[in-house]
Amino acid sequence: MTKSGERLYPQRPILGCLAAVRRGDRVLLAQRSVLPGVGRWGFPGGMQELGETVHACAERELLEETGIAAAPVRTLGVLDTIRRDPDGRVKVHFALVVVLLDWRAGEGAPIEDASALGWFTPEEVRSGGLDLFPQVEELMALALAR
Repeated sequence: MTKSGERLYPQRPILGCLAAVRRGDRVLLAQRSVLPGVGRWGFPGGMQELGETVHACAERELLEETGIAAAPVRTLGVLDTIRRDPDGRVKVHFALVVVLLDWRAGEGAPIEDASALGWFTPEEVRSGGLDLFPQVEELMALALAR
């Protein structure tokens, strides 16, 4: 696992996994309580561990962060998060693999890195005034497409 000190000005991209969990016509979103993105809504997730597949990472991080059990279905996409400092040096570089999971058990609670959780339809997200991370609505639509 990457130490937090190595997340700024990393030597190479850091791989993380996001869990896009569907339950009927709803998708789980978490409101982030730590940097980066405090207060913004997105998918729960975290850093991949050595020897772990991205599907296993999304499943594990979801359980650790919310107490929800879900089964991986497929990879929805990859999000690149690259930020540079005023001198042009790469300050942050994450590659975030978004994994679709089907809910199995648990109502969920914000255990780590989140201040709130919610199961949302795309309509509720559009009309709810949530401060979303980029591409959340697009990925929700992919997650709910059958």
